[in-house]
Amino acid sequence: MSAPGEYTQEYVDVDGARLGVQVHPEPEGPPGAPVVVLWPAMGVRARYYRPFAAHLRAAGLAVVVADLRGTGESTPAPSRACRYGYAELAADVGAVLAALKPRLDGRPTILLGHSLGGQAALLHLALHDAGAVDGLALVAVGVPYWRHYQGPRRFGVLPYSQGIAATARLLGVWPGWGFGGRQARGVIRDWAYTARAGRFPALDGVDVEAALRTLDVPVLALSVDDDQYTPHAALDHLCGKLPAATVVRERLTSAQVGAPLDHFAWVRASGPVAARVAAWAAGLPKA
Repeated sequence: MSAPGEYTQEYVDVDGARLGVQVHPEPEGPPGAPVVVLWPAMGVRARYYRPFAAHLRAAGLAVVVADLRGTGESTPAPSRACRYGYAELAADVGAVLAALKPRLDGRPTILLGHSLGGQAALLHLALHDAGAVDGLALVAVGVPYWRHYQGPRRFGVLPYSQGIAATARLLGVWPGWGFGGRQARGVIRDWAYTARAGRFPALDGVDVEAALRTLDVPVLALSVDDDQYTPHAALDHLCGKLPAATVVRERLTSAQVGAPLDHFAWVRASGPVAARVAAWAAGLPKA
């Protein structure tokens, strides 16, 4: 449970879903601080990012954390009746930004995504409104293309990911057995496609890869050591899809942080990540 006053729980209604949004208190300092709107990894609740939100606020940034559709405070709970996939997750990003607009106007706004949340944020900007924010920060995000993995794991990712997709098709939902939490089959379908093909599927009839090539937005792309799901090469591959963007690409090591890192553990030692995001945000072009 969160401490009293740690954040305010709000909700945004969209077609077929209700999105939970945690609005953290304003940071100390002058009013109008940049706002970070954070989107979590697959199956990870927004409240998991409380340590990261605290570090971001200490670095002078306002923080909002949204639950992905079907996770945490967001509905619907994944079931056989759910047909949503990446297209809906990307649209949800826009719905939250629109609901926050009265608070965001006149303030630098940064989308920050972890893993699937980073993909959803990136896809929203490519498909809907690249001008909605001043920058995009990606932490431990990538395309989980099976060829990016090293050693024996490389040859396990493809059958593993496609087996999960086959199970989701058979059952009508992914039960979350050992990976990703309970998920709608459309989300698993689109995720498995990226693992197989190394590219995003067409969404709502749009060539996503072509849209990404024209996306012009400042991007901070951080990968972390010992990431079992998105190794450094996975984020390198994703950045390669953004030739028109101004990309700052960095790798965060365990030595820099002074603690073990992996796809999830970085959140518990996220002070250096928050400091880097704040420094990068301070250098973004003024709107």
